[in-house]
Amino acid sequence: MSATVSVRSALGLCFALSSPWLMAASLPVPQDATVVDQRPAVEQERVYPMGPLRKISGRLRVDDKVEARGQVSSLTYELPVERSAREAFTQAREALQGEGGYPLFWCQGRDCGEASLWANDVFANARLNGGDEQQAFILLRRSAEEADTLVALYSVTRGNRRAYLHVEEFVAAAPLGELLPTAATVLREMRDTGKLDYPDLAEPQPAWVTLLGRSLNLDSTLRATLSGAEAEAWRKQLIKAGVRSARLEVGDVATEGLHLELIR
Repeated sequence: MSATVSVRSALGLCFALSSPWLMAASLPVPQDATVVDQRPAVEQERVYPMGPLRKISGRLRVDDKVEARGQVSSLTYELPVERSAREAFTQAREALQGEGGYPLFWCQGRDCGEASLWANDVFANARLNGGDEQQAFILLRRSAEEADTLVALYSVTRGNRRAYLHVEEFVAAAPLGELLPTAATVLREMRDTGKLDYPDLAEPQPAWVTLLGRSLNLDSTLRATLSGAEAEAWRKQLIKAGVRSARLEVGDVATEGLHLELIR
């Protein structure tokens, strides 16, 4: 994967590109941040949680996870005092989603579970050991020909008010196959961004219909438009999945795959 002009434009003044020898992809770098930990790509087995972290009887527990072998590289940044962890996390997430990636799991604050477990058990990086309420994590899957690449972002603020952003890229050694987001993540993305984009989804797929139907029904007040070549087919299938027809309309946004947008 190489950096592109469009990516550079999307990142603008807030971000630069990470060192090409360290990571295969262009990844966001917070402005004026200091690199405090860097790990060049190595092959290893990697586990990414898709649920809040907790320990039971001394063992790490998580509702779901992505587990695969591949090349892992990472950078950890200490943010300047004038920038918050939440701000850096949001700008990094938006930049990555602007490249076409979509979230598999996204949590904030106590919804992520214990921050110490993310720092020590997931990332093996003591600098990230902060407050449970001051953390955020997102695991994104890139789309199209880069669908076997995952990017993880984790931000946290420590008790001494130092804020950090951890950026990690995973390139799988074998195809990852079908990976679905959690329903809560889809709902969080809809509420936060007002839209969903799945360029790889053309015709309705049963697993995705079930997921989107479940996500929409987590908040029965939401209404949305569906755009894309098969928008009407998606609408019919979502209605069959239990979403009230009055909540869904066919939109006219020119898009690849499926585009869903909230009606405010």
